[in-house]
Amino acid sequence: MSIHVALHHVTHYRYDRHVQLGPQIVRLRPAPHSRTRILSYALKVEPGGHFVNWQQDPQGNYLARLVFPEKTGEFKVEVDLVAEMAVFNPFDFFLEPYAEQIPFAYTEGEAVELAPYLQKLPATPAFARYLAGISREPVASVDFLVALNQQLAHDIQYLIRLEPGVQTPEETLSKGSGSCRDSAWLLVQLLRHLGLAARFVSGYLIQLSADVKSLDGPSGTEHDFTDLHAWCEVYLPGAGWIGLDATSGLFAGEGHIPLACSPEPSSAAPISGLIDECECDFAHAMSVERVWEAPRVTKPYSPEQWQAIVSLGQQVDRDLAQGDVRLTMGGEPTFIALDYPDDAEWNTAALGPNKRRLAAELFHRLRAHYAPQALVHFGQGKWYPGEQLPRWSLNCFWRRDGEPIWQDPALYADEQTDYGVDAGKAALFLACVAERLGVSGEHVFPAYEDWLYYLWRERRLPANVTPDDPRLADPLERERLRKVFDQGLEQVVGHVLPLARNPASNAWQSGPWYLREEHCRLLPGDSPLGYRLPLDSQPWVSQADYPYVNPADPSQLHGSLPPAAQIRQQVRGVWPEGFGASSAPASGMAGMNGSAKPLPGQSASWITRTALCAEPRGGRLYLFLPPLAHLEDYLQLVAAIEATAAELQCPVLLEGYEPPADPRLLHFRVTPDPGVIEVNIHPAASWDELVERTEFLYEAARLTRLSSEKFMLDGRHTGTGGGNHFVLGGATPADSPFLRRPDLLRSLLSYWHNHPSLSYLFSGLFIGPTSQAPRVDEARNDALYELEIAFAQMPEPGRECPPWLVDRLLRHLLVDVTGNTHRAEFCIDKLYSPDSASGRLGLLELRAFEMPPHAQMSLAQQLLLRALVARFWKTPYAPAKLARWGTELHDRFLLPHFIEQDFADVLQELGAAGYRLRAEWFAPHFEFRFPKCGDFHVKGISLELRQALEPWHVLGEEGSAGGTVRYVDSSLERVQVKLEGMAPDRYQLVCNGVPVPLRPTGKVGEFVGGVRFRAWQPASCLQPTIGVHAPLVFDLLDTWMQRSLGGCQYHVAHPGGRNYESLPVNAYEAESRRLARFFRHGHTPGALAPKPVLHNDELPMTLDLRRS
Repeated sequence: MSIHVALHHVTHYRYDRHVQLGPQIVRLRPAPHSRTRILSYALKVEPGGHFVNWQQDPQGNYLARLVFPEKTGEFKVEVDLVAEMAVFNPFDFFLEPYAEQIPFAYTEGEAVELAPYLQKLPATPAFARYLAGISREPVASVDFLVALNQQLAHDIQYLIRLEPGVQTPEETLSKGSGSCRDSAWLLVQLLRHLGLAARFVSGYLIQLSADVKSLDGPSGTEHDFTDLHAWCEVYLPGAGWIGLDATSGLFAGEGHIPLACSPEPSSAAPISGLIDECECDFAHAMSVERVWEAPRVTKPYSPEQWQAIVSLGQQVDRDLAQGDVRLTMGGEPTFIALDYPDDAEWNTAALGPNKRRLAAELFHRLRAHYAPQALVHFGQGKWYPGEQLPRWSLNCFWRRDGEPIWQDPALYADEQTDYGVDAGKAALFLACVAERLGVSGEHVFPAYEDWLYYLWRERRLPANVTPDDPRLADPLERERLRKVFDQGLEQVVGHVLPLARNPASNAWQSGPWYLREEHCRLLPGDSPLGYRLPLDSQPWVSQADYPYVNPADPSQLHGSLPPAAQIRQQVRGVWPEGFGASSAPASGMAGMNGSAKPLPGQSASWITRTALCAEPRGGRLYLFLPPLAHLEDYLQLVAAIEATAAELQCPVLLEGYEPPADPRLLHFRVTPDPGVIEVNIHPAASWDELVERTEFLYEAARLTRLSSEKFMLDGRHTGTGGGNHFVLGGATPADSPFLRRPDLLRSLLSYWHNHPSLSYLFSGLFIGPTSQAPRVDEARNDALYELEIAFAQMPEPGRECPPWLVDRLLRHLLVDVTGNTHRAEFCIDKLYSPDSASGRLGLLELRAFEMPPHAQMSLAQQLLLRALVARFWKTPYAPAKLARWGTELHDRFLLPHFIEQDFADVLQELGAAGYRLRAEWFAPHFEFRFPKCGDFHVKGISLELRQALEPWHVLGEEGSAGGTVRYVDSSLERVQVKLEGMAPDRYQLVCNGVPVPLRPTGKVGEFVGGVRFRAWQPASCLQPTIGVHAPLVFDLLDTWMQRSLGGCQYHVAHPGGRNYESLPVNAYEAESRRLARFFRHGHTPGALAPKPVLHNDELPMTLDLRRS
């Protein structure tokens, strides 16, 4: 990502009469060592009849010596330059061992060469006092310079001073203020008195307004600006000259363009020279303008482009409404923490110390915005094999009709606050809830830890440790034992109220539990009390009598929910006819009552087997809700809990079972996933809703210090790694366009297959046959043949189709290589699965989408999907035969040029259908997916190097300490080389001496090829004996002259040998790491004989360096 800016600078002197100008020295040309690349430069001087001589001063600075033979009434200097603002890391340097800490001494040779930069002014009183306050204790050189620079920026107030010359250090310290040149000269003298060589620098400062406002401090300028500036440079052995800007307290970056660097400020003045005595009017003007901006993810669109996207989205919406498509769109965007990029919980682990806190903050931001009177439920999430603990899930439920579920949000407890709740308060709470529900509170009983288990566990500890400090290797088990023994085995953990809804009498019921032990002993574990109840110890019941809680079929119709006011009346004991409460079922008792103890061998069908549990944890009251079959009953229980919380002034946290799945409820969830936080956002029925929800979610995440940007060690931008799966369907299964028109799913599958760019442009780095979202033709060789047969069984539009048919036809084809239906690019797990009610929702999940860094980029993707749905609803896509890409899929379509070419066909076809999506709307996606490595030009030939795609492969099983593991081989990488203006009869491109197989693009002189290489060498990978190909040296070989005309180098690791120990902290550091690995020089010297191109029939467009 780079921005080209045009700087315009005019200095104009007007004299009261014609005067004779002496030779004028102009130092307004960027210095040779400027790290900011200058693309063009112009100096214009008036009056025109002058002589100019370009020179270099003793320090190597450019200066123009102007001689004016005639008298003149004005003197005007105009500078215009274009600079490439590409990020570099000012801390990316090495130091000689003796200079790694300050203070240090220069070598004898360095001291001689640096003598002019070590000349000190006398230490005046204020200067000496300030110098004495600087610690001389050995400290890392970089840390010392950062601290000194920041301290000076804090102590000296910046002001604009128009008087000529530079203040003395004494004057600057006495006033406590000065211009940039005064602060710079003060820093120069401080460094020299500390034994460090320093020089004064004058130059241009360019500051561009930030795309994203800072969360931590000032965001910088609101408008792009430039000005003449001054700063300081210090010489560190091994690193060279390092720029320090004492005005801002920062190191000099790409916005600092040096013009003159010298030991004294006088020899760095922009313009100096003699003139006849006269009166003079001085005018000064500076401006900076962006002339070209690379597509970038921080600001993907201009306001005009974004408005065009929104307008097209509304047009698509109108067509969807006209066609009665009833499409809804949700998704599972993922985020990572800004502040802990290296922690395991933001890379591989599902749980960690900060994930729950940040997820809760994001959750409450979303809840306050969408449903302040919603039900807040902290439930149990996924639990995968190998994980000791289940994952948590923060759930927010609210009624579709807008009625409140929970009246007072203040009655929700804060997870970070201790309210002093104990077991007695928990028992009282359950008794009050029982009274409101009309059941007896006498059935509330306490629950205890299983003392037999923990005494047995204590006996198994080593003889020389205690339960308080068991020294176990497993930290979870260690904490579990410590907690239980600290609280005591005789302490009450919580209280239980047996509670269920009797479907026969439509009333609440409760009753005693008959367990084998006198007290209720919980199962050992860390889960909430409700998950640890000893249900196996309850009296036996036959399978026919067991009171199963069966979920309602998602296709059934529901009436309106009772108003919230009516539900609140019910929990105050005002029951309409047909509602009530009892302590036992009204029928099926066969002469027994609800408190009767069952006889041996008797089926105890009357026992209440579910319970409402109250557990104080950390001074907060957690309520575990029982499973209920009907939403109306669940809402009634929640209303009783809130009324009790208000009565007792006891905030609560709700956990346990969620409300029954019901289309009359809306919800979102915030859950953990390996390396990320996942938000299951509620679906949107219109484009405007989609825009609002996506933009608000990204902004809420940013304010929570969560990011959608993740970087690899080498600076590669990867999204979050957790994906952004889009979910398409309808408000109910009956509304789902994929169940009403199965040909729509066939059209999407066929079109996606025939246009591989749709699979690879928006996906993450983990692609290929063994990835978690493989294409149909990647997972199985015969899949296309079988898929065409399945498509033939689908009814045409307008014909009746049972909803189960789509699932039966495609379930065993839309899978990964192991047969997993949830790990496919098109996932139909929740379309119409026979497994459960939760699988028959009419939903299609697109899993191959990676998390875009910007909300507007995500919306552009979703607009593309909506436009395709609208097109295929009107005109189904049914090719006679699906394309057989073969190895071309992992050759041609992993190079960005051909992906862009294929995607252009997609946009053209959509434009022909009336949906004119523009190619520039997806330019940020291409830049994000295929970042530019660098370019160079020689003899009219341009070469551009870009990252390409490379499949990652899951390897075979290997033994490990915990059993077996399967690694993923990500050690191979691929780059695309694109040449323009090359005559193939004479020139040849070679990489590390091997010709690159170039293919013409159809444009004269333009060729594209790929290079596959090993970027790093893990212990377990394919072909582990082949080493790293570093660096990649690209030569433009003149076959007539048999020598390289020029070339470039791409280092797959830091060229200086730096091994990064931490991930990039932001996009700037990531980009600087990428750019530091590319050199626009470094061709192969001497004679270079041409070699024949190695033909690879399987990958004809790719040079695989492992075979060279």
